[in-house]
Amino acid sequence: MIIIAGLGNPGPKYEKNRHNIGFMAVDEIARRWRFGPERAKFQSVVRDGEVEGTKVLLMKPQTFMNESGRAVGEAARFYKIKPSDVIVFHDEIDLAPGRFRMKTGGGAAGQNGIRSLISHLGADFRRGRMGVGHPGESHLVMPHVLGDFHKAEMAWLDPMLTAIADALPFAVAGEDERFQGEVMRLAPAPKFSPRQAAEKAARGES
Repeated sequence: MIIIAGLGNPGPKYEKNRHNIGFMAVDEIARRWRFGPERAKFQSVVRDGEVEGTKVLLMKPQTFMNESGRAVGEAARFYKIKPSDVIVFHDEIDLAPGRFRMKTGGGAAGQNGIRSLISHLGADFRRGRMGVGHPGESHLVMPHVLGDFHKAEMAWLDPMLTAIADALPFAVAGEDERFQGEVMRLAPAPKFSPRQAAEKAARGES
């Protein structure tokens, strides 16, 4: 069994925020693999299902982003799951919009949800880093991640979410490098430089 958690903030106010891209990934996985209905458990909205024979618990922590580790840690302890069997999808401002990278271990890089997870699980869980771009100035980061995706950004967001769900068997099998490659093959990132991405994000463009 593995746990797949998406990071975000609960409630309709935050539903379409860039910070909630992890929730969006979990929802698409549930749709693609026909998971069971949502229920409340582990301070989260959870769904049970299987991906090619492997049992998976999908989680959307309802603790707010900065306390995500409390919810995921509770579930991991209950099922006696080691960190390497936990996959967390989250927004990543240090990746250009539409870029996707898998990573195991390391620090939080300023992402408070990841910092909380490290405090409750240790660092060795697996991370699906979903690029949303950097607005270019540090004081603009919070408005950027707590801002809604613009309509034009759907051109890369929807394909990325679909690709993550379609390629998920590789991640479930522990083949993270192959999973990453397949996601980027199915949903290539937009073609512009990191500086262009920052400028576009600052202007509210895709």
